Order: sequence, then C-alpha cells, then structure tokens
Amino acid sequence: MKNLVLGVNDAIYRACVIVAALAIVVMATIIPWGVFSRYALGQGLGWPEPIAILLMVLFTFVGAAASYRAGAHMAVQVLSERLPAAAQPFVTLFVRVAMAAIALFMLIWGYKLCVATWNQYLSTLTWMRVGISYAPIPLGGLITLLFVIEQLLYGDQSKRRVVDYEAREESKESV
Repeated sequence: MKNLVLGVNDAIYRACVIVAALAIVVMATIIPWGVFSRYALGQGLGWPEPIAILLMVLFTFVGAAASYRAGAHMAVQVLSERLPAAAQPFVTLFVRVAMAAIALFMLIWGYKLCVATWNQYLSTLTWMRVGISYAPIPLGGLITLLFVIEQLLYGDQSKRRVVDYEAREESKESV
C-alpha cells in the first residue's frame, strides 16, 4: 500500500512541477508578446495580462503544493531547533496538522468560491467563467492535503528520490 501511495503522489508531484513550469513558460511568452503588440504594432491586446494573471494563480497554488512535498517551502525553524530532541516530533506533528487544516480550508472555501462565482464571466475574457479562474485554490488545497496526509502516514518524503515503482518492480523480477 505504501508503494502505491508514494507512486501516485510521485506522479501528482511530477504533474504539479510540469504544470507550474508550463505556466511560467507561457506567461513569460505572452507578456512580451503583449508589450510588443502594444508598442511595436500599435495595437494593444486585451488577453495577455488576464491570461498571465490566471497562469500566475495556477503556478502559485499548484507550485506551492509541489514545493511543500519537496521540502522547498519557506520554513522558520528557529523555535523547533532549540527545543529538546524529545519535543521536536510533537512540533512536527503540530505543523503538519496545521498545514492539513490550511489545505482543508483552501479546498472547502475555494470550492465554495468557485461555485458562488460560476455564473459570472471575466470582463476581460468574456468566454471564461470567474469560477474557473478560482479553481487553482481548491485544486492546490486538495493536492497539498494529499501530500500532508502522505507525510503524516509515511514521514517526510523530501529527501527520497522520486522513484518509478513499476520499473523497480520489473528489475526485481528479472533478478
């Protein structure tokens, strides 16, 4: 069961990193295009800025979930490092439970925000619903919650290499 959970979370982590990277690349491409269009071609486009903002929201929430799993998020450990070694696991547990509560808050209230704004459309992108623009919030909350549960069950995974479990099992069978 542990290998299945870690394998699924490895795949989710990889997807988060790819989505966040693509969001940054697309954003870094369309912003200069908007500037070039406005100043070189003399016609301002209305879509680059709102699309870039939506991509930044996606990058922020999905990238934060990946960063949490990788242990690359900002962590202030001044207090926990000065506590006795026996107390540190309790602080770690408290931090993980608090993070689960934050992720659950993002999931529940982010979903409610999406539902409440579903019938509204963005003024700059008239084809896009406002609820879709808020979708990265509950998505990021769900993914972060999955990673927090993984940490609660199996410990910190940031030092472990992301492993292809199918290839590993096949190599064991061939030996």
